[in-house]
Amino acid sequence: MVKDAVEADVQFEGQREGEELLFVFRRHIIAMRKGFYGLLIPMSIGALPFLIWQDNLSLLWVFIGGFAIGLVIFFYHFIIWFYTYYIVTSERIRQITQRGFFGKDVVELRLTKVQNISYNVPGFFGEIFKFGTIVIQTFVGDLVIRNVENPDEIYNKLQDAIATVIGEDGYDQEVIS
Repeated sequence: MVKDAVEADVQFEGQREGEELLFVFRRHIIAMRKGFYGLLIPMSIGALPFLIWQDNLSLLWVFIGGFAIGLVIFFYHFIIWFYTYYIVTSERIRQITQRGFFGKDVVELRLTKVQNISYNVPGFFGEIFKFGTIVIQTFVGDLVIRNVENPDEIYNKLQDAIATVIGEDGYDQEVIS
């Protein structure tokens, strides 16, 4: 019975006991633009023969073939976008990146190891579509998260999460306790 209660508190795979899920975010839909291009280009190329020789209805199959190829390319990029996400807990940031149809990379970064966080909005289109890049700096290296939706909101949430783990004086609360 106790085991069922503990399992009910688990909100994601790999969650540790006592770890609280703060928020989850993913990349902006603009990160899927290659998938949209992959759908549009084969479909357009497949439509050209039928548009040139309109009296030959059998050329409609070329368009349907181009559309099918475009859907496969779009679906591939959609799977990568949909299953790539970031989990922020009371202890760490977990990046799950989908690699193709079957591969997956997981990177974890403890919040106590973060030195600095910054974000960048890349000009006009970044402002219009509300996407940008977040850079999380540590002693080991940088975690760069590109094409984040609403980077200013995510930045503020990350700053708040780090502030709760690391006290206002800059010392790790786990070390003091």
